[in-house]
Amino acid sequence: FFHFIQVLKPLDVKTKFYNAETDEVFLEAQIQNITTSPMFMEKVSLEPSMMYNVAELNTVDTAGESESTFGSRTYLQPMDTRQYLYCLKPKQEFAEKAGVIKGVTVIGKLDIVWKTNLGERGRLQTSQLQRMAPGYGDVRLSLETIPDTVNLEEPFDITCKITNCSERTMDLVLEMCNTNSIHWCGVSGRQLGKLHPSSSLHLALTLLSSVQGLQSVSGLRLTDTFLKRTYEYDDIAQVCVVSSEVKQS
Repeated sequence: FFHFIQVLKPLDVKTKFYNAETDEVFLEAQIQNITTSPMFMEKVSLEPSMMYNVAELNTVDTAGESESTFGSRTYLQPMDTRQYLYCLKPKQEFAEKAGVIKGVTVIGKLDIVWKTNLGERGRLQTSQLQRMAPGYGDVRLSLETIPDTVNLEEPFDITCKITNCSERTMDLVLEMCNTNSIHWCGVSGRQLGKLHPSSSLHLALTLLSSVQGLQSVSGLRLTDTFLKRTYEYDDIAQVCVVSSEVKQS
């Protein structure tokens, strides 16, 4: 007679990715104890792929000492779930190649070591975690600086970064379209000149808002004169517009 012993998987691991506006990626790992006894979580770490550096966000600094966010009791009770958070940043040589991060990228793998209440040790290593990188299209526009709060109908400055994510040189023209609340100051149809693949340029722009409240910065258009292709950028960022009396009080 053969006796088949079913080995139950002791942990359930779910992962979620959050793409930040920068090239940073946040990984949330939810680990659930699906056994009937508590387990001691000895180690939960993320081994990043060669493209990324990782920072663990599972500790807090108190009085100069690093403490686990889960407290000194690292037991995971039956059916309890714990969230671990990691921040991944592309290494400099990959971050500079804007086009490289497009498509599917391998993030790394989780390494989990635990002990049962009987002192038996277990280990689980996930397969390589992958995420779909955000598609920026051929031209990426990101905001480098913007004030949080501005005065109604008073000009304020923002700085944009434009990156050529394609494999060809572009010749760019910038158009600024006013919206109901946002008015651009300066000449529309400005020549930005040639931008080579994986290169970036910084633009300082001035605008004002004619409406109070939280307003969306919209209305930028970039046209590549070589391919006669236009890229539209709306809801780039939000700014809080207050009347000048409120800000001064």
